[in-house]
Amino acid sequence: MGRLSINFAFGCASGREKGFKNRLEALEEPCTEAVSWIENGARADEAGFGWYNLTERDLSDVLNTAEWLSGYDSVIHVGIGGSALGNLMLHQALLPMYFNERNLGIPKFYLADNPDPEKASAIWERVRGTKTALIGVSKSGATAETMSQFLWFRARMEGAGGNVDGDTLVITDPRNGVFRSYANAVGCRSLAIPPSVGGRFSALSACGLVTAAALGADIKNVISGAAEMKHILSGLRELSANPALRLAAASYIHSVSGRPMTVLMPYSNRLETFAEWFAQLWGESVGKDGAGSTPVRALGAIDQHSQVQLYTAGPDDKFYTIINVANRANEIEIPKFTDESLGSLSYLSGRKMGEMLSCEAASTVSALVKADRPVVWIELERLDARTLGGLIFFYEYMTAVTGRLIRINPFDQPGVEQGKRYTYGMMGRETYEEDAEEAVGLFGRVKKDAISV
Repeated sequence: MGRLSINFAFGCASGREKGFKNRLEALEEPCTEAVSWIENGARADEAGFGWYNLTERDLSDVLNTAEWLSGYDSVIHVGIGGSALGNLMLHQALLPMYFNERNLGIPKFYLADNPDPEKASAIWERVRGTKTALIGVSKSGATAETMSQFLWFRARMEGAGGNVDGDTLVITDPRNGVFRSYANAVGCRSLAIPPSVGGRFSALSACGLVTAAALGADIKNVISGAAEMKHILSGLRELSANPALRLAAASYIHSVSGRPMTVLMPYSNRLETFAEWFAQLWGESVGKDGAGSTPVRALGAIDQHSQVQLYTAGPDDKFYTIINVANRANEIEIPKFTDESLGSLSYLSGRKMGEMLSCEAASTVSALVKADRPVVWIELERLDARTLGGLIFFYEYMTAVTGRLIRINPFDQPGVEQGKRYTYGMMGRETYEEDAEEAVGLFGRVKKDAISV
């Protein structure tokens, strides 16, 4: 395997935090224990640990299904949270920009995530009259946001006179749940989500990979890069040499030292949705029992003009990671000019646009360092399938280690489940009547002091 060529720089990870080095060294043993905990859990295939083993899976079922999907004009993917963000992240990072608006010989892709009737109707208007595949993604088949839209699109497709079961794919638990029962009953295509893989850790499973492959992404190299990162991290047992342990330890220290927010700011439009994906991964994994830190996603250079004022001169309550891409695809040169009215811009003449974006990334880091803010610099030599796969595995690993340092379970989501129970009850699902009553009462407290204008 070739090098992943990702550089992690921790020279200013401490900010103004006193005793940071000693506190970091004190986490050596807990980090070592966290590594063993992950490896043992994955070896036993315990609930939540399955992401660690996805680098070793056979991709033939995913690739065969992707080839089938590639024959459609349009694909509607119904899913939310971890059943959607991995797709968007992989698509944005690896496919041609604005691919849905270009005639590239690949299906048009539409994601039905939020159950907003205006969005669902708009998607149907875009695909109506085309050869359309419907994908439903839910491990349990009980996710209300997903199932409501799946049923609606299925009915539209039936009404259009197509072979809806033959045009449907479900990605779900291999044995249990509504979607599995549905697939067994109607004989539609299906792919399995390993039972030990949680939704937000499922980007490297069929959830994220199959549509990416159908649209032309190189998923073999995505998995190859993830496998290489796993090999690297598992071979670096000391905190000082392992970048994932270093970032996890620094995140933990800052989260318990008055910095309850962690900012991820890539300087690449291709990584914008990567930051969205990280926000769910981080928020649902480490935000428990009053602990953790709130993920904040930003995009450079756009957010230099909306957030960096706050970052450098506002409260010192955030830990920053800046991601840069050294060599950008499709680099373009700023043209030379002779117009005297533009003379003050001569410093830009003949320079590269990507070079300017990298300078802006370095400038933001420099401004944060000058303000004594804690910041980590990650630089990718290039953004390709292998590098992205490595970065995905790195952040999953780092998140799991951080959860262990906090002493919470990074693989459950009790807060999310409570909201689901309230929704089930308020929508009339049997056995959730008490949840509905409780939700109505709690919501009523909010509405007691209201002002209408």
